[in-house]
Amino acid sequence: MIVLADSLTLIERKLLQLRHQPGTLVAMLVMPAVMVVLFGYVFGSAIQVPGGGNYREYLMPGLFVMTSMFALSSAMVDVAADQSRGVTDRLRSMPTSRMAVPVGQTGADAVTGLFGLVILLACGLAIGWRVHDGLGRAVAAVGVLLLFRYTMSWVGTYLGLLLPSEQTADSLSPLTLPLSMLSNAFVPTDGMPAWLRVICEWNPISAAVAACRKLFGNPGVPAADGSWPLTHPLTATLLWATVLLVVFVPLSVRRFARAGL
Repeated sequence: MIVLADSLTLIERKLLQLRHQPGTLVAMLVMPAVMVVLFGYVFGSAIQVPGGGNYREYLMPGLFVMTSMFALSSAMVDVAADQSRGVTDRLRSMPTSRMAVPVGQTGADAVTGLFGLVILLACGLAIGWRVHDGLGRAVAAVGVLLLFRYTMSWVGTYLGLLLPSEQTADSLSPLTLPLSMLSNAFVPTDGMPAWLRVICEWNPISAAVAACRKLFGNPGVPAADGSWPLTHPLTATLLWATVLLVVFVPLSVRRFARAGL
């Protein structure tokens, strides 16, 4: 109960900080629309979906996962900022559960991530993206996206605890974009060189994208003879999330308890 109470307090702290960060709120409102227009209309005019279909319907699950991936960089920067400003040391000196601080960080990110996802879903609906396989499967797809974001937030929390400053974290944040590009989020993997195709198809992002396309009923579901992560995308996504959480949750808690010692 102590862990839960401390975690809820720290989640509230993170959410209250948004009142003093209007730029973050504006970005959450504007960036989804910018990405939809940029990828859906500028790049999409030159990309064909395998087997036919609307490219924007093919694209939206990729954008959903890509924005979930940004939890890695946002958590990394937030945690590194708290550490460089002495907030982490202050929290460590208080009678607070050691697990509550990283749980508070990742929990707050999950809440803001849900808000951002709702905005992106609305943008998708505005440009013609639709759910085709029923409400139940759509809710399951949203659950996959939130789980993926939560997992990436734990990875980012651990990395933030390793970094010496907020500036270092800021400089590393753009590296998350290539991870998103090396996947099936924006283009099919069929035309890639064999070695690159293997990397992209075993990227956890590709499994999450394929799972969302399948659950939403959007174009781009891989053929039955494809690679295992893409032919069993939901299972692959759950396995990736489990492995990453098992690794990074205890690492983050231990690093927070010992950082600076």
